Amino acid sequence: MPRRWIAALACLAALVALACDGSGSASPRPTDTPRPGDPRVLTALGDSISTGFGSCLVLVSCERHSWSTGDSLRVESVYRRLRADAPALRAYNRAVPGARAAGLADQARAAVRDKADLVTVLIGANDACRDDVDAMTPTATFRNQVDTALAVLRKGRPKARVLVVSIPDLHRLWQLGHTEPRAVRAWSRGVCPALLADATSTAPAVVARRARVRERLEAYDAQLRAACRAYGSRCRWDGGAVHRHRFDLDQVNALDWFHPNAAGQGRLAEVAWNASRWND
Repeated sequence: MPRRWIAALACLAALVALACDGSGSASPRPTDTPRPGDPRVLTALGDSISTGFGSCLVLVSCERHSWSTGDSLRVESVYRRLRADAPALRAYNRAVPGARAAGLADQARAAVRDKADLVTVLIGANDACRDDVDAMTPTATFRNQVDTALAVLRKGRPKARVLVVSIPDLHRLWQLGHTEPRAVRAWSRGVCPALLADATSTAPAVVARRARVRERLEAYDAQLRAACRAYGSRCRWDGGAVHRHRFDLDQVNALDWFHPNAAGQGRLAEVAWNASRWND
């Protein structure tokens, strides 16, 4: 390939990355004057799923496609749905790619600084997606870290409403993708190795490893549900709706075959929105 074409492609990739990167954190601010009683700020907490990672053309965060705070016309996000009744709503995305529950308290402090009235929380995939199952965050530690973050919100924004979302069913992703050669190749580069390494293997040890990850994710969901209940009436658990969602491979991107693409983000937004009952 001629060097000028290589340079052109490199520039194009850089421009796409810049366009998709949500480094500004906030959605464009509407000029409408807030009405009495309307929520003013929505803040997303969590990991790369909430940053829209991989939902553009490259493997970077693409917050405009975020299921929670995105403002893209391609995704009917929670933010866009809320704006139908609260046109002055602002949105901030404080989620961090690679974040585990240990980092959730810092994100919660950012939500307090945002003066968030509504907060979405989606965390836990990275606590399980470690290099080895023995490195997964212990369930009790996970619960303590989530409780710490929610306590920050409850103290700093006691009137805020919180939506805690269950972890997508990553074991289903393996079930769907382990017969897809492109997915297996992508996963072999280090995508969620505790679950997805040796994706085609039927060796007893590998099968047992996958089962341990699945059980840990279910345990995390149980602790998220309990933590939300302990928070009080201003926290809503999605009832496991996101985890139960029967997504297909056409809802994950074709680069890492792990993160939701724009269609997947849109479906996640719909499931979370219906569970939130924030439209009541």
